[in-house]
Amino acid sequence: MPPILLGIIGGSGFYDLPGFEVIDTVNPVTPWGYAASPISIARTASGFLIAFLARHGVGHTYTPTDVPARANIAALKSLGVHAIISFSAVGSLREEIPPEDFVLPSQIIDRTLCARPNTFFESGCVAHVSFGDPFDQDLYGVLSQCGSSLQNGAKLHSRTKNNDLTVVCMEGPAFSTRAESNLYRSWGGSVINMSVIPEAKLAREAEISYQMVCMATDYDCWRFNEEPVNVETVMQHLANNRDNAKLFLMEAIDKLEGPLLAGLIGKNLRETVQTGIQTNYKHRDLNVLRKLQFLFPSLKALH
Repeated sequence: MPPILLGIIGGSGFYDLPGFEVIDTVNPVTPWGYAASPISIARTASGFLIAFLARHGVGHTYTPTDVPARANIAALKSLGVHAIISFSAVGSLREEIPPEDFVLPSQIIDRTLCARPNTFFESGCVAHVSFGDPFDQDLYGVLSQCGSSLQNGAKLHSRTKNNDLTVVCMEGPAFSTRAESNLYRSWGGSVINMSVIPEAKLAREAEISYQMVCMATDYDCWRFNEEPVNVETVMQHLANNRDNAKLFLMEAIDKLEGPLLAGLIGKNLRETVQTGIQTNYKHRDLNVLRKLQFLFPSLKALH
């Protein structure tokens, strides 16, 4: 079987992979448990393989706080995935980002308040990961060219030379208060969701190129002239977003297949984490090391 280099994580309303030939389903166990859903292995017309999992489970059974993010990322890593495209429903914090537009964020503000496990490392094997630019620049550059496929007037927003697009990640499952929503706007937030953390941090620790594709469903609750966001509002836009996500993904795969096969995506991430572990060899906890070896099989306890 050819390598499975691309992983897809589907968010709310995106629980399967329509339009692709699914050739297998796997459910690898990781040191952090099972992924939120079995992983579908699909093949494109060219024979390129992709792996898909549903972040919240096939029936949306996990709250944002309880998503087994470590298992999700580790399971994809175990299949050989080098890059992940992660889809997420978001609220818009900007007038110029209406519902059903897509956004490629370039920065993150973490408001999850450490309520979720957000690292593969533990006491006994410590590493500090660079996260100044939380999304992989190589992958971002390719995906920013994929907006032409969107339909129904939807637009793809990506950063400009002097302006980042920032996703605020809040703790759920309740939506924001108006005061919080306006606070995030004052901080320069562009969109808000409940999923990018810890996913982005874990992908970086696993040395996987990662980019979230945000699909706006509402204006959160900062607009004083309309009702705050509710589930009914979100659901009205999820179906159209799902159709556009499929179109976006098909265009993205077409543009990514060559660079991924050539090893050009995420090349700057390889071995950056496993060679940057700070715990001295003789002090590394073997139990922690065994778990990390699931991600990095060549990692050794002793020098």
